[in-house]
Amino acid sequence: MEIQKELQQASGFENLDHLARQIVEGFISGLHKSPFHGFSAEFAEHKIYNQGESTKHIDWKLYAKTDKLYTKKYEEETNLRCHVIIDNSSSMHYPILQKQNLMHYNKIGFAVLATAALMKILKKQRDAVGLSVFSDVYESYFPEKGNERHFQLLMHRLQNTVNVSNKNKATNTYEILHQIAEKVKRRSLIFLFTDMFQYDESEERLIEALRHLKYNKHELVLFHTYDKKTEFAFDFNNLPKRYEDIETGEKIALYAANIKEVYQEEVEKYFKQLKEMCLQYQIGYVPVDINERFEKVLLTYLLERQKFK
Repeated sequence: MEIQKELQQASGFENLDHLARQIVEGFISGLHKSPFHGFSAEFAEHKIYNQGESTKHIDWKLYAKTDKLYTKKYEEETNLRCHVIIDNSSSMHYPILQKQNLMHYNKIGFAVLATAALMKILKKQRDAVGLSVFSDVYESYFPEKGNERHFQLLMHRLQNTVNVSNKNKATNTYEILHQIAEKVKRRSLIFLFTDMFQYDESEERLIEALRHLKYNKHELVLFHTYDKKTEFAFDFNNLPKRYEDIETGEKIALYAANIKEVYQEEVEKYFKQLKEMCLQYQIGYVPVDINERFEKVLLTYLLERQKFK
């Protein structure tokens, strides 16, 4: 497949816009072979016709091809506001890489590429998108807009995020999520990319901050971003190693096999608690393994967009 070859040949994230376009094109192509085939028409400047709307703008040619009713979209239409929040703390820069590319990236690389792909779709839909980036401080805030200049500004910020390492940067999630919630005034679909590795933050404070993001009837989806192979399965060889917390700098020497079983039990319990917490407070919870592709993120967007009224 030509698109896949281009992805494999990409040497880095130098042209984020181009890489995001390739991801989206591959995704849309895949929709034709999936139960979500009908969604693919929405990327061709159309939206699903809702009963009761004017039939003036129905695309009858598309109806003849798909047997479904779609109406044409126009420049003045902005159907959705989306705000993406990226955790840029040191733990999100794991695994430590000399250079990232589309076949080998870390958690921040995954979050940036997924966000860039989402932005390409939102731009094509003429929807408004905003961005917040945080670590131990609130690094960047861009309100929701839909123009080309704004899109390029966000792409530039994403490029800097993935290219600059945040060494020994903890995650000040509680305070900053409250700040973001205060800034996003108009009802929006909010996507949060974070590994949920919080240092010295209680579960109650995190719940309070996440609930604040649902204020003003926002819809919130938590993309729990992690490396399944090492962070969930603790899949290391059994040679003695010195492990380092890249946020605090704390080090510990051990054999992986000595703690693997206990570690897996604790992590599984933590993931289950997160899922139950999000379910209780009507927060979308989507665990995303960075060793997988981006389809889960993009499909989540499509499904959330359909529900967003």
